[in-house]
Amino acid sequence: MSQTNPHQPQNKRKKPMPVVVYEPDSRVRHPVRFLQEMWYDLLASRGLAWQLFQRNIQSQYRQSILGMLWLFIPPLVTAIGLTFLREAKILNLGETPIPYPVYVALSMTLWQTFIQTFNGTMGAARSAKAMLMKLNVPPEAFVISKLAQILFNFLIQLIPVFFLFVWFKVGVSWTIILAPVAFIHLLMFGTGMGLLLGPFSCLYGDVSKAIGFVTRIWLFVTPVIYPQPKSGIWAILVAINPVTPLIVTTRDLITTGDISNIAGFWVASAVAIIATFLGWLFYRLSLPFLVERA
Repeated sequence: MSQTNPHQPQNKRKKPMPVVVYEPDSRVRHPVRFLQEMWYDLLASRGLAWQLFQRNIQSQYRQSILGMLWLFIPPLVTAIGLTFLREAKILNLGETPIPYPVYVALSMTLWQTFIQTFNGTMGAARSAKAMLMKLNVPPEAFVISKLAQILFNFLIQLIPVFFLFVWFKVGVSWTIILAPVAFIHLLMFGTGMGLLLGPFSCLYGDVSKAIGFVTRIWLFVTPVIYPQPKSGIWAILVAINPVTPLIVTTRDLITTGDISNIAGFWVASAVAIIATFLGWLFYRLSLPFLVERA
């Protein structure tokens, strides 16, 4: 009877080790799964967004003597200066349906909120990139926290506007309850534009500088400090501006209740919704590349 030597190597056939091959696979190839990830991350970002919001508010006023007064100063100074120039016949800004100081203060508050939304969401990609290099967190939290901060500032800016309404005895229409709908569309357009340009601003510093220059010109093509013109080349430029019907409709719903361009408002609203969705997609798709380059 033969015995097996324990020191003799066994000629057993070993199973081959599995080979793992990693291949680049774009998430665009699985759109349903990608949209589900976006939705789940949006829901999961509430806690982090609240913490970021609290941190941003505290840091915004921590080293400021005037604090929240800086929210009041720009629209009030603009309203006072333009009213003086208008009354002195230096600028012919046309007739407004409500007293001009109230008109320009309300319009400048809406315009500044739009610009803050644009710039804030554009900078969300930069904030997300810095944290995603260290932690795995929902990138939507940075956008939500910025929007919450902007809404907080907007509510504070409405306080002097409210007192101007009382001082000049300007009544409001019942349609003011519909004004938040138009206002949300205005914020959506700023959010969409900011998300679309945010990744480019992370890669190229010239983008932020160019946006600052463009927004200064953009103000004068928007009926903020003057009523919307009815004829001429300038009227055409103002009419094709997508921000025009959004701001005008919000202002009309608060004051007179007569919407001057309902068709333009719905077109601009559709553009705002599409821009927000496309901006969100581009924001999510570009962040991995931004983190990799960093």
